[in-house]
Amino acid sequence: MGVRVQSAPFDMGRELDDFVTGRRSEGAVVTFSGLVRDTGGLSAMEIEHYPGMTERAIAGIVAEATRRWDLADALVIHRHGRLLPGEAIMMVATAARHRRAAFEAAEFLMDYLKSRAPFWKKEYRGGDATWVDATDDDEAALGRWSIRSSD
Repeated sequence: MGVRVQSAPFDMGRELDDFVTGRRSEGAVVTFSGLVRDTGGLSAMEIEHYPGMTERAIAGIVAEATRRWDLADALVIHRHGRLLPGEAIMMVATAARHRRAAFEAAEFLMDYLKSRAPFWKKEYRGGDATWVDATDDDEAALGRWSIRSSD
């Protein structure tokens, strides 16, 4: 299981290659990568976090996903700092014996990262900066997993 919170860009292809190398008993690997969208004239996004706290929180939810779906492995990479449209923000990878477990665990992790992971996001448009909150859709997606709001 791996959790990395970093400012540096990462190579999604290399990360996937490293994640699948040597797998023999897992029949499914699922990945998802989130990119900065250029919506409404977005010029940049700034992501802040508290080092240590963020990694512990994500590691805890990865452990929960592993228990719920009997994952063989999981990887979460999430960037912080100033990001531009088109840049990768995050990547989730899950490996399991069967596809359903890999897919559901990946969705669970993505929903957590979007709504509960301790990151603070600010969007820049022109000369304005706005803090971003989880949307109602994000909260609804998370609700299907029965995650307490204090997680």
